Amino acid sequence: MDYVNLGNTGLKVSRICLGMMSYGTSAWRDWVLDEDESRPFIRRAVELGLNFFDTADMYSQGVSEEVTGRALKDFAERDEVVIATKVFSPMGDGPNQRGHSRKHILEACDASLKRLGTDYIDLYQIHRFDPETPIEETLAALDELVRSGRVRYLGASSMFAYQFAQMLYKADLNGFHRFVSMQNHYNLIYREEEREMLPLCESEGVGVIPWSPLARGYLTRRPSERDGTTRGKSDAMAKDWYDQPSDDGVAEAVVSLAEKRGDAPAQVALAWLLHQATITAPIIGATKMKHLEDAVKATELALSADELAELEKPYEPHPVKGHS
Repeated sequence: MDYVNLGNTGLKVSRICLGMMSYGTSAWRDWVLDEDESRPFIRRAVELGLNFFDTADMYSQGVSEEVTGRALKDFAERDEVVIATKVFSPMGDGPNQRGHSRKHILEACDASLKRLGTDYIDLYQIHRFDPETPIEETLAALDELVRSGRVRYLGASSMFAYQFAQMLYKADLNGFHRFVSMQNHYNLIYREEEREMLPLCESEGVGVIPWSPLARGYLTRRPSERDGTTRGKSDAMAKDWYDQPSDDGVAEAVVSLAEKRGDAPAQVALAWLLHQATITAPIIGATKMKHLEDAVKATELALSADELAELEKPYEPHPVKGHS
């Protein structure tokens, strides 16, 4: 496994990040693995050299953080892994149990630390942009977490590039710790981030750790085979985000190239991402051991310029999706 710096920091992360949304409790989503089923995947990820694990407080309503913390405590040394989690989504019915107010951020971070069973979070990320809270209030609360030692680095997730630019500017203006990473929606089917967000991250030295690099499994099989999995049958977001006729053409291009090369479609789709200059580490989900193996193999695949062009040719622009 190769390790690279996360943005302009000295923090080394594996080129593949394991997303922990799939681990927690099936009571939250029917495709989520319960703790006993989850642990072998986390152990295998550590064995394969992954040191980067991304969860969120809202995944399984906190259970994902608990599962993540217990497993990493058993399978790795704390100083060897990079634990990332996120804040924003509702964690209760109260009006202050969501968003990026100072009150919620400080309380949510302490709750995440307790669930994870750790004294600090390596990468604490805002899960979305909060239009109801002044940017300075959010940045000041996050800065306090870093200065107190509860958080090492700050990251952000899907939003418009102008919003992220405002946050970076105001952090610099006020002397706050700035965001070192952007976790955004980016894959072969959804490439709108190439217009503004990726150039912004490159110019500002921000690491990019895209979510849904396989388009929620869309890129791993032909369109006729898509609804055969538990998640494929029940994932309403996938049906909403990947609904253009051209999307099927992209998936077909991935499968066809994979067959010609003798590789798995998931390996080819991830390899395309890893060939993009701005990408630090795609965040992959794994509910079958093959998902982990394919992700690691993808880091070793070399795609030619002609192969990259073949994969990109069917793409057509999309409306902005994934910011909510």
